[in-house]
Amino acid sequence: MNFPSPEIDEYLHRIIPPRSELFQELEELASVRGFPAVGPLVGRFLHQLVKISGAKKIFELGSGFGYSALWFATAAPEDAHIVCTEYSLENAELGMKYLERASVRHKVIYEVGDALGIFQRYHDVYDLIFCDIDKHQYPKALEIGLPKLKKGGLFVADNTLWSGKVADPDDRSAATEGIRRFTQMIYGSPELFTTIIPLRDGVSVSWKI
Repeated sequence: MNFPSPEIDEYLHRIIPPRSELFQELEELASVRGFPAVGPLVGRFLHQLVKISGAKKIFELGSGFGYSALWFATAAPEDAHIVCTEYSLENAELGMKYLERASVRHKVIYEVGDALGIFQRYHDVYDLIFCDIDKHQYPKALEIGLPKLKKGGLFVADNTLWSGKVADPDDRSAATEGIRRFTQMIYGSPELFTTIIPLRDGVSVSWKI
């Protein structure tokens, strides 16, 4: 199941302005490798959230080879500080090369290893936290991240509709249950005001009150 419908998804991809050659190169790389990058529709949305919120300090849980980080970094001001996390050294090195080519490498630190473990080592307060790690880890990411998020900050998560699996009562996989639990947490927290945008595979935006 796709969100929105395949017809609407195709329409939206057809009408959005063309990306730079660098973004298109990354999209082609993701396609060839079968890597689940957020894609241009969500990428533009992340870029817009940074512009609207004025976020300077961003923490990204799950960065791959830097596609979403590039959207963040090109939106953020020159004095921005963005922390990327990626388990694969190869992906991290590739991501840094793309960020260098885009002249935004100076805004970004790439940490290699377990995203949640790295996150726990950081004690800064962030304007925006983006979660795109293994789905069973989403509840723990929120538990760690909420105290690190400033008041008025945004906790954003990808894949919160999880290809419709969240609506299937017979799906009790760890990933699906993780997304369900996370969704209950973001809607149930008195500290957050949350909306799930049915774009691509679902993007949740939680504003810290």
